[in-house]
Amino acid sequence: MNKDYYQILGVSRDASQDEIKKAYHKLAHKHHPDKGGDEKKFKELNEAYQVLSDKEKKNQYDSFGRTFEGAEFDPRGFDFGFGKGFGEGFEFDFGDLSEMMEDFFGFGVPRRRKDLKKGKSIEVELVLSLEDVLAGQEKDIFLEKYLSCSRCQGVGAEPGTAVKECFSCRGTGQVQQMRRTPFGSFTRTTLCPECGGEGFRPEKPCNVCKGEGRIKGEDKVRVFIPAGVDTNQVIKVEGKGDAGKKSGKAGDLYVRIFIKPHSRFKRQGDDLYLSLPISFSQAVLGGEMELETLEGEKLSLKVPAGTESGKVLRVSGKGIPSFSGYGRGNLYVELIVKTPKKLTKKQKELLEQLRKEDL
Repeated sequence: MNKDYYQILGVSRDASQDEIKKAYHKLAHKHHPDKGGDEKKFKELNEAYQVLSDKEKKNQYDSFGRTFEGAEFDPRGFDFGFGKGFGEGFEFDFGDLSEMMEDFFGFGVPRRRKDLKKGKSIEVELVLSLEDVLAGQEKDIFLEKYLSCSRCQGVGAEPGTAVKECFSCRGTGQVQQMRRTPFGSFTRTTLCPECGGEGFRPEKPCNVCKGEGRIKGEDKVRVFIPAGVDTNQVIKVEGKGDAGKKSGKAGDLYVRIFIKPHSRFKRQGDDLYLSLPISFSQAVLGGEMELETLEGEKLSLKVPAGTESGKVLRVSGKGIPSFSGYGRGNLYVELIVKTPKKLTKKQKELLEQLRKEDL
């Protein structure tokens, strides 16, 4: 028997999507079995709405719904219709063909209910100074996200009311959908339109979250940042993303680290690099210099006599703590010999004497 979906919903063939939706909701409310309606009629309404509410399915139904009623499909004799089989002047959308093949061979299986209810994960960027990574610390991050509804405790139902198994899918979250194509009629499994694939519906939706079990709001999350983190490292905080729908599992929070450039120190891995200017006399004669580390600690640095510009000295254990928690990098100090641009009369005289001594 050929069903007329437009007649079932009581709409014209040129009805808009809004008109189709309104007609379905009106009739579904009237014929819902939980309200004493006709179960067979209710299923018929669901089938009609699943097709007419989907633009692509509606186009296929309008084109092939009656013409190919009762056709058989044999994959061993499958004919794509190049020059035969469909008749002269026939046009076929191979995008539809791809979708039909996916339906036939089982691709596009509906997502599991727990996946539908799980909240989305959130990624944020946290900017730190180079000094911040010297020791582990806690940082507060403020987020705009979905929070579990405090009124219904995330269930989605008004307090004191029950959550019932969906009548349409009997708690499976899936229904069978029939598709009519040029190659015959196919049945595929799709998400239940009544419960959205969850399998259960609140008897009375929560007044605050409207049955979703979560609401938009602000949240403060305290995150521990280990010592030694570097730019583009990501710290995962489980369960601190969006709250899930109807007591579903929450998503995770991913904190991506960005380290601001430092005015004096450059970082390479766990090592630090510093350029330190020295005078000509210090380079020639050597001596002691005071050095300030990233922590602000004062160190005495020994400059060897005869040091050339660009020489690098190593200070062990004064770099960045390792992210693994074991050891610490080094500090490398590049000595740059300064060439004075302005000299006093006495300095010029002294340099002239040195030049006479081949220095």
